[in-house]
Amino acid sequence: MSNYQELIFDPQIIRRFDVSGPRYTSYPTADRFVEAFDAEAYRLWLGKRTIGGISRPLSLYFHIPFCNTICYYCACNKIITKDHGRSAKYIKYLGKELAMQAAALDGSHDVVQLHWGGGTPTFLSHDEMRRLMDLTQQHFRLLPGGEYSIEIDPRKVGRDTVKLLADLGFNRMSVGVQDFEPEVQQAVNRVQTLEETRVVIDAAREFGFKSVSVDLIYGLPKQNVIRFNHTLDEVIKLSPDRLSIYNYAHLPNLAKPQRRISEAELPTPDAKLQILQTAIRRLTDAEYVFIGMDHFAKPDDELTVAQRQGRLHRNFQGYSTHADADLMAFGVSSIGKVGPTYAQNYRTLDEYYDSLDRGVLPVMRGLELTADDLLRRSIIQALMCHFELSIESIEIAHLIDFKSYFAAELAELAEMEQAGLLKIEDQWITVLPQGRMLVRVIAMAFDKYLRSDRERVRYSKVI
Repeated sequence: MSNYQELIFDPQIIRRFDVSGPRYTSYPTADRFVEAFDAEAYRLWLGKRTIGGISRPLSLYFHIPFCNTICYYCACNKIITKDHGRSAKYIKYLGKELAMQAAALDGSHDVVQLHWGGGTPTFLSHDEMRRLMDLTQQHFRLLPGGEYSIEIDPRKVGRDTVKLLADLGFNRMSVGVQDFEPEVQQAVNRVQTLEETRVVIDAAREFGFKSVSVDLIYGLPKQNVIRFNHTLDEVIKLSPDRLSIYNYAHLPNLAKPQRRISEAELPTPDAKLQILQTAIRRLTDAEYVFIGMDHFAKPDDELTVAQRQGRLHRNFQGYSTHADADLMAFGVSSIGKVGPTYAQNYRTLDEYYDSLDRGVLPVMRGLELTADDLLRRSIIQALMCHFELSIESIEIAHLIDFKSYFAAELAELAEMEQAGLLKIEDQWITVLPQGRMLVRVIAMAFDKYLRSDRERVRYSKVI
């Protein structure tokens, strides 16, 4: 059955059920991590990675926080600077962290996946990029055929940089676009020409990159359906292998740069839904497959193939084909996942440097997952990656009786079932075509932390 018909966009249903909620790049979500899980706890888990004879392959994530200029919509952990002295120092400390984590690591140092995110990884000079890759390869072995990706800001990257990245082993890239319309670009302080973007994508193809992804954002100031349609025209012509269309969340209290965005220029919630509806129609007409959440891919892209074969996975970088890898993370604010744990590094350079100078891993907080956390994580993963859940396989893997364990959750899902978002059968829970856009809301029903928040709020209101 072709995937193209498997997404129904129903604005009324979306308005009725759409509440803000986590993106579930992890469960439990990062706001549930605790400071009691510290550097020592993380070190212990690095040291018992092969318990039970299991040796999982590795995925490495590097957070490069620097940017030349500020994009007003951005809520990432970043540092705006033009000073390369700062990035040279940062790489030296990444080297220290690489050495310390690698020394604590039990089992294989083989890597199947690596990602540079940010900030703007392409802020680094060519020498700095070479240096960081050298440091990585001193401690880890990047296996041939792995998935090695980087985020690109086309405004600062030419053909020569793309060639260098290919020489260093990168074979996938994600290109920030957001929107091609000049008025929108000016309103968010990110002016980027179609030509600059095309140069990078053409170079990626020339130098053998396996996959090029383009990031768009809907809900930005001055956007409307007609303007976003122009952007979609250009993006579809560029023909990326994957597309992400993110919802702009205006939270000026949490993300300071967003204070420079005028709320009066933001599209209304209805206009936003129309923009999203247009984007989905245009992309499915152009034969892109809706992978889930905010991701689309061509029918032959490995994400689409992985989803068809039931191998798709979700992690802090979005969707991935490496479900079984332990994720080691380096740099400020980065989050790793090793065994049944998460660990997040300090968010500021000062704390990060200070910790490494003291010879202590720069872990700010983390979490060791309980059996219940692991159970719910596997359910949320299955729903978000495959839009279906085998009740039997969950019962066998976690030794529970699903219907009694999740009685409260199933009662909550019943309302969504009546609205046609999903189907609950004896052995399967299936997200139906018109529920696919709301899979996050369906997953929220299984989030125990949200449930206890709600009960606490309800309780305190009664008193």
